[in-house]
Amino acid sequence: MEAKVSEGGLNVTLTIRLLMHGKEVGSIIGKKGETVKKMREESGARINISEGNCPERIVTITGPTDAIFKAFAMIAYKFEEDIINSMSNSTATSKPPVTLRLVVPASQCGSLIGKGGSKIKEIRESTGAQVQVAGDMLPNSTERAVTISGTPDAIIQCVKQICVVMLEAYSIQGQYAIPHPDLTKLHQLAMQQTPFTPLGQTTPAFPGEKLPLHSSEEAQNLMGQSAGMDASSQASTHELTIPNDLIGCIIGRQGTKINEIRQMSGAQIKIASAMEGSAERQITITGSPANISLAQYLINARLTSEVTGMGAL
Repeated sequence: MEAKVSEGGLNVTLTIRLLMHGKEVGSIIGKKGETVKKMREESGARINISEGNCPERIVTITGPTDAIFKAFAMIAYKFEEDIINSMSNSTATSKPPVTLRLVVPASQCGSLIGKGGSKIKEIRESTGAQVQVAGDMLPNSTERAVTISGTPDAIIQCVKQICVVMLEAYSIQGQYAIPHPDLTKLHQLAMQQTPFTPLGQTTPAFPGEKLPLHSSEEAQNLMGQSAGMDASSQASTHELTIPNDLIGCIIGRQGTKINEIRQMSGAQIKIASAMEGSAERQITITGSPANISLAQYLINARLTSEVTGMGAL
């Protein structure tokens, strides 16, 4: 299976997330967003960065396995370059390792550790990277941080092995990997996607365009909610603003797409009529927090695929 994965032979879309400090995020984005743009183009993976003023940000990498490995390689080498540059100004003689922190659902950490720690030991020995799974879950979350450190090559090998373990876990749990989207997988994915990535505010490829999915205040609210939200919570309402030229991809031909999103999310979705002189349309989503988050995820996915199709990402 590993050979198939490393050759990108599996027709599976994976989502891997990283936790990064502001300085690391700045390094990945680069001047005017050039670095992240290059990473997106060369790897073929979707790379989204959560917005917000919090000290830590989530970097989401989505794509076929081979695209994910390329993106990880580029990030690892960029971090090594940063270490070398910082050493030229210091007296340190030994080079510190490159360190990345993955965000992994707690339900999959058992597979990663293995019986009596056998799997994690095997990964450490075969890749030469240090791997540590945090004992505690991340705040307001059902996930744990997995810290990987070593040379860029060791890190890339380590990520490949972790992907294999996660893919094996997916085939049992049906999480994240969605070759054929169905409701339960999408629902799990949406639950694990908080905090959401509002497209326009986080994608440096859109310096002049406005594609807000929700205000930073709403994003902060979402960040504050638990990733395993209770689907039976009382109904609430969320409003989004979508540019007119992108509303069509959400509505679909004769309303097919919007109806699909309504059915899958279980939320009520109303799209306001076009206002004269306004370049945007208002979308109102009503339902439980779980329904709303799933509807937002599906709308976000439609927008992302539309924008990617235009070659702007």
